Amino acid sequence: MNAYLEILRPFNALMAVVAILLMAIISGQFTMDVFLAGAVVFIVTGAGNSINDYFDHKIDAINKPERPIPSGRIPLRTAGIYSSALFMVGIILAFLINTILGAIALLSSLMMMWYAYCLKRMLIVGNLAISFLTGLCFVFGGIVVDQIMVSIYLGFFAFLMTMAREIVKDMEDVKGDQAEGASTLPIVYGNVVSSKLAAFFMIIASLASPLLYIRGVFTWFYLIILIPAILIFLYGAVRVLKDQSVKNTRNVSKKIKMGMGVTFLAFAAGSPYLWSLLW
Repeated sequence: MNAYLEILRPFNALMAVVAILLMAIISGQFTMDVFLAGAVVFIVTGAGNSINDYFDHKIDAINKPERPIPSGRIPLRTAGIYSSALFMVGIILAFLINTILGAIALLSSLMMMWYAYCLKRMLIVGNLAISFLTGLCFVFGGIVVDQIMVSIYLGFFAFLMTMAREIVKDMEDVKGDQAEGASTLPIVYGNVVSSKLAAFFMIIASLASPLLYIRGVFTWFYLIILIPAILIFLYGAVRVLKDQSVKNTRNVSKKIKMGMGVTFLAFAAGSPYLWSLLW
């Protein structure tokens, strides 16, 4: 993969775009603004991933030396310029849709920079910031299609799932984070406490997710697709409680990402608008 595409972590950026597409499916609106919003989210998320690698190049040299900057495929200064340019493009595109989305894109970009610079290394605060930004993607899409309340519901569950994954990722990255003097949850309170909190978020997300059907947001088909996701999250919770090794936390992190993908599929499959087209 080209280094300048790889540094954006395109899969993660596309996962953020899925939030916009899901809101379009739920509302039945597929306007040009929706596609522009998807482009904004991809570009800004990619810029956030890039600036994160810029500030974390020393940590990545220990934890993930194959990434574009520590591997030498992208010079550090070039990565900084590249990230800044992407942020500017994303913000301008957002303002072209409307002022509210432009302001959200601007503030989100500033938060991503702040996160990459120092929030990531602060106890829990960094986890909350990235989880909030993940949930905000749904709200961003909800504003575009005028489904704000539904987008807040979905954003809340995205927040819970992301919090679990962020804590597990911190457990995976303890060695590099310690070298940089970070104060993440596993470093301050240990992996056992961190595993319990990560499991808590996975279990709460699993138990609360059927509420979206009960509230009438989705059809019964949502529950059918949701079952595998719940099983994945509960399996991840059990695994991380039993084993906090780097190898296992890396595996659990992948399982959480898989569970999030299945959950997003359930959101789409349970859309009343989608079923109205089929029937």
